[in-house]
Amino acid sequence: MEFLLVLFACTVLAVIVARPAILRHLRRRDFERAAASSPRPPLGPEASGDRPVSFRKEGADGDAGPGRVTEGGLVPVENLDRRLPGPDDELIEALEETQRTQDWRPAGQLLALTDDVELRWQRVQSLAGAAAMELARWQAAQGSAGPDEQPPGAPEATGVPGGAPGAPVSDAGWLREWRREQPADAGGAQVYAQFLVWQALSDPGSAGHRIILEEARTVCREAAGLAADDPTPLITELMVARVLGDGRPEFEALWQRVVRLAPDHMGAHLAALPYWSEKWHGSRKEAYAFAESAAAGAAPGSLLPALPLFAVYDHLPEVTFAEGVYRGKVTTDAIEAAHYALLHARPGHPVLPHVHHLLLFFLVRAERYPEAAEQVRAVDGYVGALPWVNSEDPARQYAAYRALAIGGQ
Repeated sequence: MEFLLVLFACTVLAVIVARPAILRHLRRRDFERAAASSPRPPLGPEASGDRPVSFRKEGADGDAGPGRVTEGGLVPVENLDRRLPGPDDELIEALEETQRTQDWRPAGQLLALTDDVELRWQRVQSLAGAAAMELARWQAAQGSAGPDEQPPGAPEATGVPGGAPGAPVSDAGWLREWRREQPADAGGAQVYAQFLVWQALSDPGSAGHRIILEEARTVCREAAGLAADDPTPLITELMVARVLGDGRPEFEALWQRVVRLAPDHMGAHLAALPYWSEKWHGSRKEAYAFAESAAAGAAPGSLLPALPLFAVYDHLPEVTFAEGVYRGKVTTDAIEAAHYALLHARPGHPVLPHVHHLLLFFLVRAERYPEAAEQVRAVDGYVGALPWVNSEDPARQYAAYRALAIGGQ
């Protein structure tokens, strides 16, 4: 009898302890279902006069299109732009003109005028990703590839776009012409090297996977010789070195070349971090040490204090039901460091949207909804960043978290 009483008491206690977690899980599921089944969250200025965050973008109009808000102040799911983590009107204009006309010059001219090394790195990846997606769509039209095939890690790891909306189906011939007509142009070489990386990553099991990466490394080195003060091709080579499994001495020597040119380059650190993770050639401890060292030595205005949050994301368990993972000291400290980085980063830093997107993910999981809603305000309209691009449908994954952030305030 005593045993039955003890068992009953334990059961009641378990229910009491587990009930809040169960309710949170059910609430999150309901929000995610609502976001996935609706073209836009039914929330906006007219829905409530009490919202602490306004989602109306300054100067926004009601035109439907990528990155465009609607009368409710939020971008509908179908208009979320998978190509970029945040707005870059100059890039979009040049890219769409290049894809429409198959003339590389608009893209080439834009890149030639891009002096900011962070922005140049991001634009190179964007143009290369656009070419890779354009080729994949052309292959799909020829019946040799899936209709939605996209290089894994293109926008996925770094905000690289796919093809422009409404762009004609072509085989990215503009990139080949760029290389053929201007073989000594550093921008064309950089874009082509990154394009080869996306191509190799799109089919890592293929017989030509390693050959393509070796070619990418050759083009990286050619591009580095064409512009010795530009770290962009070296950053692409960091990706090649990681995937090809270069040893630590070789990788560290390459890394030292990067930091001599751009010690606070956030994109370079994001490219180097996975090498030290337990998924590749290091461990959780080494990845955290790399991120924390970079954050501690960051110059004023740098985004590097946010790097530990990316290290935490890299080592999240595949499946977790434990809320403590997102509220523990390591994660909380990384969140606060990312907040600090956003507050003190130089205005207009090209990598700001990447930090906003990852913060949105962590803040929602930690149920810090008002802060999460602030991240939505900063980046709504764009989903070409971690963590959304690691999902099968980045737009709907982002929309689910957006709904949680807004609905949880």
